[in-house]
Amino acid sequence: MGSNQTAPVLVYGAYGHTGRFVVRELLDRGMTPILSGRDPDKLQALGAALPGAAGLEVRAASAGEPAALDRALHGAGAVINCAGPFADTAGPVIEAALRARIPYLDVAAEVEAVSDTFTRFADRAREAGVVVLPAMAFYGGLGDLMATAALGGAAAAEEVHIAYALSSWHPTAGTRGSGKVSRSRRGGRRLVYASGRLGHRDDAAPTGEWSFPAPIGDRAVVGEFTTADSVTIPRHLSAPDIHTFMTLDAVKDVLAPDAAPPAPVDERGRSAQTFLVDVTVRAGGTRRRAVVRGQDIYAVSAPLVVEAAHRILGAEVEATGVLAPGEVFDAHAFLRSLAPHHLSYELGEPGTGAEGAGTSRS
Repeated sequence: MGSNQTAPVLVYGAYGHTGRFVVRELLDRGMTPILSGRDPDKLQALGAALPGAAGLEVRAASAGEPAALDRALHGAGAVINCAGPFADTAGPVIEAALRARIPYLDVAAEVEAVSDTFTRFADRAREAGVVVLPAMAFYGGLGDLMATAALGGAAAAEEVHIAYALSSWHPTAGTRGSGKVSRSRRGGRRLVYASGRLGHRDDAAPTGEWSFPAPIGDRAVVGEFTTADSVTIPRHLSAPDIHTFMTLDAVKDVLAPDAAPPAPVDERGRSAQTFLVDVTVRAGGTRRRAVVRGQDIYAVSAPLVVEAAHRILGAEVEATGVLAPGEVFDAHAFLRSLAPHHLSYELGEPGTGAEGAGTSRS
């Protein structure tokens, strides 16, 4: 497939919180977004309100109307799905992308929805010669790229630890809606990746303490905080267990019934939230740590997914099917390319034992 970087990119769910960041990121890169979603009034309002969006084409379509989706995707070079819950939208939009034979990317954080995408569409996407890249966002894509970079070319790890430190977590309406769908599907149980597979647990999540890099230091964390990384990483890296942690204060924030949504503090609409992602892997007796720091977990998903779309449209990805970012991109180079987007990435030197790695104490 040749380069198609000048083709417009349809953003489904363009008027949502993350969708707005994606539209603006495309514009900043000189790419042409097509605004799409089910509400034509909100699409028109977005085109009038977002800097640089005036005059962009608007194509309203409901995920439940295949013919409308086909019309929306006509002539697009790729589609980026930002409309949750992805349990409802991913399947129909992927079906439309396969019919149109164009790449599909999304920013899904719903573990079950991402897993469903790999299960349902792997063979069909490969047969159609289409790239399908789910969870190309803060949860899913970022952790996968970091673990892949830390492994430095190795295909297997004895241990993978992913620890998230969020200064706060004001959930969007989309996060709340997606969380509700996931909890319903789990029947109140938790998902954990252990012994080479995702499984359910009924007990309370463990708590402990994680030693984050300075200046954060030791923080109380909730363990087994499973995110979409536990789907993307095992698709191409062998790891018996993926240990995940989230700072306890952030968990309390996102679960609070009266939590306010993110509030913009700069001209790009980012919130004041800061984050640090600490990934450590151990392979063959060697341990290595990758660290990423940035601002606003929703905003940072835009450069992640748009960079991926840019590379796919530029014919940098030869594989087809449902893919994880770490298996198709040079993870180290990809993460370094995000420096202009206020994302700091550090890859430590390989070591042995526990040096350079966070520790969890129950």
